[in-house]
Amino acid sequence: MTTPPPAVSVIGLRKSYGDFTAVDGISFDIAAGETFALLGPNGAGKSTTVEILEGYRERSGGEVRVLGTDPRHANLAWKARIGIVLQQTGESGNVTVREQLTHFASLYPNPRDIDEVIAAVGLELKAKTRIKALSGGQRRRVDVALGVIGRPELLFLDEPTTGFDPEARRQFWELIRSLSREGTTIVLTTHYLDEAAQLSDRAAVIAGGRLVDIGPVDELGSPEARIPIVRWTDANGRHEQRTPAPARAVADLLARGGEPPELEVIRPSLEDIYLELVAAAEAEAPAARGDVEVRA
Repeated sequence: MTTPPPAVSVIGLRKSYGDFTAVDGISFDIAAGETFALLGPNGAGKSTTVEILEGYRERSGGEVRVLGTDPRHANLAWKARIGIVLQQTGESGNVTVREQLTHFASLYPNPRDIDEVIAAVGLELKAKTRIKALSGGQRRRVDVALGVIGRPELLFLDEPTTGFDPEARRQFWELIRSLSREGTTIVLTTHYLDEAAQLSDRAAVIAGGRLVDIGPVDELGSPEARIPIVRWTDANGRHEQRTPAPARAVADLLARGGEPPELEVIRPSLEDIYLELVAAAEAEAPAARGDVEVRA
């Protein structure tokens, strides 16, 4: 069986602004139908990378293919296959939520159901409200709705749930899972690492413009960093033990004389792994990458 080509292919991508290098030779592929998270601190280069993939920003070097096309030469037919949720939009908001979604849906051959999308982003009670009258968080939900209404083959989500309350965030997650089940390829950037862990098949961590790790979410970081920690207190003070077999360690403690005070088993989370990767990358980075202030 022939393996389909990747939905996104990036080889040696570079973006520079004078002496400042925002993206420094990163390479990765995203399989068709995969949900892929790009993670990194502010200024790491992830937003610049996504904007190059979307065709909004020129690259300085390297090769990029998105749905088989170089984004810098993409036409309207290619753009119709892609959905984008930007960090910020310039939406005027002089129409209602439903009117705006109805208009956008009319531009696509196979849009999602409007009521379904409105419910998925938690705006049922605001469907007849003009967008300019919505709060900032509610406008953000409209942005997400517009990005998914066209049932895109490839969906870019740049910090999509900023301003969402917990219930709306969970509803949005279900929408993304349904898109994934339908075969949509999704590129997600988010500062909510639990969101990346919940939604992503794989993730890449970018720091200082460089790719520092990539792989399935539960395999990021070094094997040592993923080893669970058992902590407890006894007459000799506080203790900590890293062990790949925490249940056995706890059983040994219990066998020695009952459950010790403050016993806990900690399995490193994606956030723990991410912070360790970023700290290590920043420690290895040059002392200065330039004084140019650029959104990256």
